[in-house]
Amino acid sequence: MVATTRVDNLEGVRFLVVQPLTTELKPKGKQLIAVDSVSAGPGDIIYYVRGREAANLLGEKFNPADAGIIGIVDRVDI
Repeated sequence: MVATTRVDNLEGVRFLVVQPLTTELKPKGKQLIAVDSVSAGPGDIIYYVRGREAANLLGEKFNPADAGIIGIVDRVDI
C-alpha cells in the first residue's frame, strides 16, 4: 500500500489486509485494511474491532484508524 498523503500519528504503524470470515471460516464480505497491534502474519486468524475502538489501539487517540487487529486466534473449535 502506498499513501500520497500521510497522517503524522500513523507514522510507523503497520497495516494489514483483513478478510472477515463466517463461523465456518469462509470469506464473508469485503476485505478491509486494519491497524496491526499484535504482529499478526499472513494466514493468521485474528480478532479485530472497528470504529472508535480501533483508533484507541494507537498511542495518539485522535487518528483516522477505522479497523484494528486486537488478537490472534490460537485454536478454533466448532
